[in-house]
Amino acid sequence: MTACAIEPPSVAPDDGAPEAGCAITADGAYGARLARDGDSWFPERWTLDGPEPYAVPLPGNQPEEPGTEVQPMGDGRVLIHRLVAQRHAFFLLYPTGPGTGELPLGAVKCPEPGTRLTLLPPAPDGTRAYALAVGPRTTALWLVAGGAFGPERLTEVPGHCSGGVWLDRAGRMLALDRELGGRTKTVVLDLERGGELSPLLQIAAGSDDRLLLADPDSGLLLISSDAPSPGRERLGWGVLGSTLPVRFPESLRVPDCAVTPFAIQPGQVLMPESCSVALRIDGPFGSWVGVWRPAGGRVRHLPAPDGWLTGTGLWTREGVLRLPYATEEVRCGVAEVEVPRGAAELTAPTTGAGDVGAASGKADASGASPAPAPDVSERPADRESPGPAARRPVPLQQAPLGGLVTK
Repeated sequence: MTACAIEPPSVAPDDGAPEAGCAITADGAYGARLARDGDSWFPERWTLDGPEPYAVPLPGNQPEEPGTEVQPMGDGRVLIHRLVAQRHAFFLLYPTGPGTGELPLGAVKCPEPGTRLTLLPPAPDGTRAYALAVGPRTTALWLVAGGAFGPERLTEVPGHCSGGVWLDRAGRMLALDRELGGRTKTVVLDLERGGELSPLLQIAAGSDDRLLLADPDSGLLLISSDAPSPGRERLGWGVLGSTLPVRFPESLRVPDCAVTPFAIQPGQVLMPESCSVALRIDGPFGSWVGVWRPAGGRVRHLPAPDGWLTGTGLWTREGVLRLPYATEEVRCGVAEVEVPRGAAELTAPTTGAGDVGAASGKADASGASPAPAPDVSERPADRESPGPAARRPVPLQQAPLGGLVTK
């Protein structure tokens, strides 16, 4: 059992924390990151939904450790997670004239050696925040902001959990990648049923299957699995609730590069194959942006803006990709990239990335004939509640056509 106990609110100083990056609210209104001033680090809130983006510094009484976690909330405040020995303290930061206000939320104590506590991605409603406490044998899910009486332990799951992907806009269905018995599979926690656990990704008995991204509107899932190539991770896609198998297109393989999806275009209800997906591509000579759609054939390679907060960004419903960046000249900027539908694919940057990959007309990784677009007619056409809160996730291996999934 993960031994983590609640402690009352305190204002203890920071003493280091897990590595953190930039985070953006689910609606794209706010972002938060640690900014640097010489050798010192301080939290910074970005406002992204106005006519011009701008940053608000939120320095505390002393500099933060470089790995301190910060996360924006839907009301513009910033949650900060500070680690003091074995105590994880949480505060809400907000501007107060020339200074920074701090609202202490309490702390979680994890005395068991080896336990790590990290924030999950921002919840869809913007009012709550969650964290995972990963112990030697189990993982506990904590509500650390938005509760009635400070941090609250919601449930405990056998095994080591990581990741964290929200499957609906209500913040009810949370997918986690669970390592148990030497294999990693994605499971779903139903937070309205006390953390009821159900499987989601079970592509093959001996494969490691992880969920990387999900779009609540269309049900599009981006996954990573070594099922098609044992011992080697590949990117694939599927549809939540669909009876069709997961596909692993050649177009998502970029030689000598790591490809990581970071944003899916929202608003494409019942049209998962039409969603644009933004990819972070890391090669021998740097990082750049890729854009891909399940219905398309290739990855379009785009240069990243100078100072890109690498791996962060969001799509608008109209298909504009917004990439936050910061340079010496521009403290807070957002580059907007509009990717026309049906435009000719761009060549990869001359960084040794090599060929982009095969067109969608090729057979999928299972050797089957070209996969058709997902049969969305078999999914409930509830346009007012398209998220999975209205339908239970179907484990992809257990779907009626699960035998076609790459083994």
